[in-house]
Amino acid sequence: MSEEFEIRNKIAESGFVNFDLSTLIPKGIRKGIDLKDFLFQEMILKEKDFREKVDAIDAEEYKDAYIYIYNSVDTIVPLWAYFVLTAKLTDVAKKIVFGDREDLEVILMHNAVQTYDFEDMRGKRVLVKGCSDKEIPENAYIELVEQLKPMVKSLMFGEACSNVPIVKN
Repeated sequence: MSEEFEIRNKIAESGFVNFDLSTLIPKGIRKGIDLKDFLFQEMILKEKDFREKVDAIDAEEYKDAYIYIYNSVDTIVPLWAYFVLTAKLTDVAKKIVFGDREDLEVILMHNAVQTYDFEDMRGKRVLVKGCSDKEIPENAYIELVEQLKPMVKSLMFGEACSNVPIVKN
């Protein structure tokens, strides 16, 4: 085949470092605990009853899980109740947060982005993958830009064939 008809992969030759933020999503089971299940008539926190229900939890069911504690009923729960529940599970769970599943994912991705070593991207042209089959909190993209902007030659978002320039240093 002559050189004028040679097929070249211009994307591979571009020198982009492709980065898929979904690779930072921590793997593991997510479990929610609704405080209403620990309340008397799902409305009132009685300390003795609450402590008995917390003591009855099989902590092994939460081993290596990411746990989010939430309250689906409109009732006031004293802060110490979260302490008691967290103390029961903190030795077995990977992470415990207050909030819904979305709050948990934001915190997990925050931790992942803040602790990831981006040094191999220093001075390079980085393309952050735009499409993912996994849900990624928007805040993770913001934090990623904060981490990469000072160190990369350029930062783009999207796909190699169609990307949006974000930063050029």
